[in-house]
Amino acid sequence: MPRTATHDTNVVTVTFTDDSQARFHAIWLRDNALDPDTRAPGNGQRLITIGDIPANISVSAADVLNGDLVITFQPEGKTVTFPADWLADHSYDSAQAAEFGRIATGITTWERGIDAPSGDWNEVHASPVAKRNWLAAVAELGFAKLTGGPTEPESLLKVADLFGYVRETNYGPYFEVRTEVNPTNLAYTGLGLQAHTDNPYRDPVPTLQILYCLENSAEGGDSIVVDGFRAAEKLRDQNPEGFALLAGFPARFEYKGSDGVCLRSRRPMIELSPDGELIGIRFNNRSSAPFVDIPFEKMEAYYAAYRQLGGIIDDPAMGVSFKLEPGESFIVDNTRVLHARLGYSGAGSRWLQGCYADKDGLLSTLAAMEITQPEAAE
Repeated sequence: MPRTATHDTNVVTVTFTDDSQARFHAIWLRDNALDPDTRAPGNGQRLITIGDIPANISVSAADVLNGDLVITFQPEGKTVTFPADWLADHSYDSAQAAEFGRIATGITTWERGIDAPSGDWNEVHASPVAKRNWLAAVAELGFAKLTGGPTEPESLLKVADLFGYVRETNYGPYFEVRTEVNPTNLAYTGLGLQAHTDNPYRDPVPTLQILYCLENSAEGGDSIVVDGFRAAEKLRDQNPEGFALLAGFPARFEYKGSDGVCLRSRRPMIELSPDGELIGIRFNNRSSAPFVDIPFEKMEAYYAAYRQLGGIIDDPAMGVSFKLEPGESFIVDNTRVLHARLGYSGAGSRWLQGCYADKDGLLSTLAAMEITQPEAAE
């Protein structure tokens, strides 16, 4: 909680009760004012543009009243109150994380040996606590199972309904995963599939994938998930120059397996934010197009790093495996977690349905639950 505040015309310095300090610029405070003329009550959207703020904005008074910060701006003569909790949550006067390839707060990377997070169909649909825990597992670990569901076709759409909407693609609102004659995609065969992210040839890629089991009496066909962020961490630690190559140059991906469809993208295998945070993995050997954006003198080192990343991903110590039973499903963060499949025999049957959705819907639902139902977050 703020204890005192001092200021000059451009900067307010707040001293908190634990003796820590934080500085705030006048322009930042004015842009983030919480009054109803600046922010719409209810949704909090900003009602002014940066051009509406005077270029010569300054602070003429700064005081702490009842634990909150009260600021008067000139030349507007406008007084605004900043609640103590809000101010503490939005302080930016601290050392900024700068580690190249760092993992964001709230994400936990993993390898083989963890228990696959799982929710029960009936509980997740009936209990806010169970639903919140299931969503939180996807946000933190990048995947989660759902068990005890119905075995009717299109049940996977009810999974997406828990947090958002299906993202329709050229495959339709959902797709079938079972053996086909003359398949347009290797997923529709009994072959094993290397761990991969889906649809890297799209920009943007579908950020969530749901796979739902309706029948599974075939021998084999176990599902495997691999944490791409953990694989990238290993590459970064073992070969920082190779990590920088895969993050610094775009790969190319392409899919043109059916009439009227030709999808292409140009994105790095390892995607970082401008300040170095790891935000995405694209890895799919089946959909890789020729790499033409890497300089000649770096191409061999790029391929060596690509091979090394592939070896890390293929290491059995990296994967969590499970066999889906009818009525079970799993969801993966397709920007992070790779999924694979062991080959399966022609005997018996194996029928899964899959669909895509968007992670922003899941994260929005989770955040809204934590705001409106804080007891569900305990």
